[in-house]
Amino acid sequence: MDDAAIAPAQAIVRDGEGATKFIAIRVERGRDVDECRRIAFRVAHSPLVKTAFFASDPNLGRIICAIGNAAPRDLDPSAVSFRLDDVLVVDRGARAASYTEAEGQRVMKQAEITVRVDLGRGSARATVWTCDFSHEYVSINADYRS
Repeated sequence: MDDAAIAPAQAIVRDGEGATKFIAIRVERGRDVDECRRIAFRVAHSPLVKTAFFASDPNLGRIICAIGNAAPRDLDPSAVSFRLDDVLVVDRGARAASYTEAEGQRVMKQAEITVRVDLGRGSARATVWTCDFSHEYVSINADYRS
């Protein structure tokens, strides 16, 4: 994406219907950009992930499931790691020894969060921006008629 387009694109996400959080999903070290985008979009579009972010709930199984649901069959789970901002959550396929739920919740309470997924199999990367699903989002869209 052209650098001049990044700020307006992020502003659209931040201004989402009832959005309370801005979330960047960065998938790195994938085999190709399409693989990275597919996984990033699956995490970004997951209603369960989006509601967990709204609730500041470090229900990290939701993120893991979204990654796994989009992963190619030949992805080695023992090579995959992911972070919530500075907090290592999954380290090469297993819960990071340093991870605590308190640290996960600290990050989940922030207004801006980066989920960084490391596929451990290449040099491609992609970033997708999303927002949470709030009560207001549900109300706006439940009351909306076209």
